[in-house]
Amino acid sequence: MNGMSPQLQNQITQLQQVQQQLQTTNSQKVQMQSQQREMQRTVEELDKATGDVYKTAGALLIKVDDKAALKADLEESLETLEIRIKGLERQEQSLRERFEVLQETINRAMGNAPAPQASSLDEEDEE
Repeated sequence: MNGMSPQLQNQITQLQQVQQQLQTTNSQKVQMQSQQREMQRTVEELDKATGDVYKTAGALLIKVDDKAALKADLEESLETLEIRIKGLERQEQSLRERFEVLQETINRAMGNAPAPQASSLDEEDEE
């Protein structure tokens, strides 16, 4: 980064930070989507269950007397997950927009670089 203005160095640092935040946000979203799918399967299996039903509480299995209440709790948790996933999607979109603006600003500031190098930088940053 020698020979670059402090402003450009700052923008490159910001770009790296936004990229890291994007990766973290995406990872959280994927994890929550996995939890959501698992919980949806749990609700489906609960609907099919005809015998006794148990739920986990730490290392214990506890017999459930009220399947309807358990299903309501699961559905409420599903709604909460959906809200959190949507929030992460909004955050991810905002970060992507910020990333693109920073990337464009940096590319313009480094406009003296040949075009093929600039396009290869774009591809690397998107990965």
